[in-house]
Amino acid sequence: MTQDLDFNLEVMANGVRRFMRDRVEPNVAAWEAAGEFPRELYREVAALGVLGLGYPEELGGTPAPYSVRNALSAAMSRWGASGGLMAGLFSHNIGLPPVLRHGTTALQQEVIPSVLRGEKIAALAITETGGGSDVAALKTRARREGDEWVIDGEKVFITSGVRADWITVAVRTGEAGARGSAGISLIVVPGDAAGLSRTRLDKMGWHCSDTAQLRFDGVRVPARYLVGEEGGGFRMIMGNFNGERLAMSAMALGFAQACHDEALSWARDRRAFGAALVDKQVVRHKLVDMQMRIHSTEAWLNAATALADEDGKLESDPQLIAQVCMLKNHSTQTMQFCADQAVQILGGMGYMRGTKSERLYREVKVMMIGGGAEEVMKDLAAKQLGL
Repeated sequence: MTQDLDFNLEVMANGVRRFMRDRVEPNVAAWEAAGEFPRELYREVAALGVLGLGYPEELGGTPAPYSVRNALSAAMSRWGASGGLMAGLFSHNIGLPPVLRHGTTALQQEVIPSVLRGEKIAALAITETGGGSDVAALKTRARREGDEWVIDGEKVFITSGVRADWITVAVRTGEAGARGSAGISLIVVPGDAAGLSRTRLDKMGWHCSDTAQLRFDGVRVPARYLVGEEGGGFRMIMGNFNGERLAMSAMALGFAQACHDEALSWARDRRAFGAALVDKQVVRHKLVDMQMRIHSTEAWLNAATALADEDGKLESDPQLIAQVCMLKNHSTQTMQFCADQAVQILGGMGYMRGTKSERLYREVKVMMIGGGAEEVMKDLAAKQLGL
């Protein structure tokens, strides 16, 4: 079984590499300038067999362990070298899991299959202005009126928020004035719902991924769009974050590798003071320092991934949750170091638009903040470890 899985993973990884080389790499700079990538790319990635990984066959997906998903995510990140592309293409992997785990069968059938075919786009809307990583501070409310929920409030920094056809939204339900984690629910909102307005936000990086501010003014959705039990949203959100952080760690590894690849290629080709840059000891040391961090990140990612696949308790195991929090910090710090060193090795060219290292250098900070800022990750890890 292991040999078959390894063989299949190698074949899929080679397919991903060819796709990123032929379809993405020649166009990503233009997509960055345009502020979006074409919607048909969702269908193409679905046909590649990647979009539906980790979802059940009856919903159009392909069951796969984290080891397969993370390996392919790292490969796509390495050869595509665009966080905006990855965030946009796979925003469904944070928007759909609560529906998959807690939604009714009817809701799953209505929402999930078309997204996995690349026909629809799914997003997750939790963050609010003034709340940030403090999910318990959210203020968007939903009140029940007959067979409908009526939603009022705002969300910000929502990946795929402009184009999403389905948005899983965190809201407060129940008694007015409820605070903290109590009374938080998840409701799926169609992107074309009346009263929903969306404003594109400009960012330092992730330019080809649309990021939006959402406003809900009396948005009405059917009562059946509630995900799981009313008031059970906070637990769902916290569990969902763990998978997101593990996926971000895989992406950060791939981006760090992309920076090293570009820096090494440049150092071999670029001549200065009568020799190739790679012949300079100081440059070789930089490349080795990058490799040290890449290998440690890869080993930690593989270990955490194996645990997640082995015990299936990514949402509930305190030790594993702590590992993922620390891994997320370590992997994004590895990406930060490698992006910085790559830009330094490329010199003036590293400051020019069009290089992978320049793009990833601008994208580092959102990786260190998204899914839980470094400081939040440290505090959460400490609590899970009983410190």
